[in-house]
This record gives sequence, structure tokens and C-alpha cells, in this order.
Amino acid sequence: MDDMNIQSTLQDVFQDVFDDQSVVITRATTASDVEGWDSFNHVRLIVAVEEKFKISLSTAEVADLRNVGELIDLIGSHVSA
Repeated sequence: MDDMNIQSTLQDVFQDVFDDQSVVITRATTASDVEGWDSFNHVRLIVAVEEKFKISLSTAEVADLRNVGELIDLIGSHVSA
């Protein structure tokens, strides 16, 4: 799965988790850019990502993420593994 497909699928996950169809993500998107992206919704987001992409992310991997681009790269590394 390439980065564009991951981002497109991830877009749907964000809209579902935040219950907001107007949410648009880019590689530069951070938690401060999305209304309601707090610690609780962060956990919900990661769980939804794991379920959607059928992967398992470690706490250390998730803790190091700074933006959506890094999440896309992380997902890509697990999907291609």
C-alpha cells in the first residue's frame, strides 16, 4: 500500500474517530490542528488505525509520532512488513 492510499484510508479513520466529515489531514497535520484531538481521542485514533490497517503499534512507536506524516510512514512500514 503506497502513501497516498494510506493517507486516503487514514482520512476516513480520522473522520470516523472525530465524528467530523470536514476533517482534512495532510502529512503536516498535528493534534493541535484537529478539534477534539485530546489524549482520549488519541487512544481511540490509534486503536482505529490498528483495526483498519490490521497492524499492531507499540507504545514507543506511537509516543514518538509528531505529525500525521510520521503516522503514515509508520503504518507503511507495518503494512509492507
